[in-house]
Amino acid sequence: MTSVGDSFAWPFQDPGWFSKMIVQGLIAIIPIIGWIALIGWLLMTIDNYRAGRRELAPAGFHLERGIALFVVFLIWAVVFGIPGGILAGAGNSSHSAGLAGFGNLISFVLSLLLAFLAPAIILHTYRAGFAGGFDVGGIWQTATSNPTNTIVAGLLIYVARIIGVLGVILCCIGLLFTIPYSVAITAGVVAWYERVMAGPAPMGPAPTTPA
Repeated sequence: MTSVGDSFAWPFQDPGWFSKMIVQGLIAIIPIIGWIALIGWLLMTIDNYRAGRRELAPAGFHLERGIALFVVFLIWAVVFGIPGGILAGAGNSSHSAGLAGFGNLISFVLSLLLAFLAPAIILHTYRAGFAGGFDVGGIWQTATSNPTNTIVAGLLIYVARIIGVLGVILCCIGLLFTIPYSVAITAGVVAWYERVMAGPAPMGPAPTTPA
């Protein structure tokens, strides 16, 4: 993957893209199990993209592959949602619009921070499973080592999520395509992010010219 823009085009370069997306979209309808399977499909598609293969992973119940990232993101989301939720709830209980508004603001700021960290969280979990997904120091170091690349990756993952939700406009049937497509975009973004964050390959010693 030479540029992050390839994330939007590569899914359609797989001759079997339509059937793979529709079948995986049907599986994703199943609560919890389908979501885990979809995340497993994401990670398997990253495998292909990292190897230079413009192929989506086969559709299926990839539960073993997806469970780690599912749990990791669930816990991150819960932890980031607690502070704002507590403040907003306290404000609503005490009829304090100011406190509730402050809680909502905290939730919004933390959601932006989580979006910023998302590429690094996915990449670390992809590489090392649960241990990588909860390596807070390593995730922060990766995300902040090149904030521009992280912001670009995080923004495009957010755009992919919006694309996934657009299927609701098509009477929900469109979700069978837009959700898997959004996941395929995310796979491309993460593959690109890993490549650019690794930086150029180190140069070897200059060749010597025989006398």
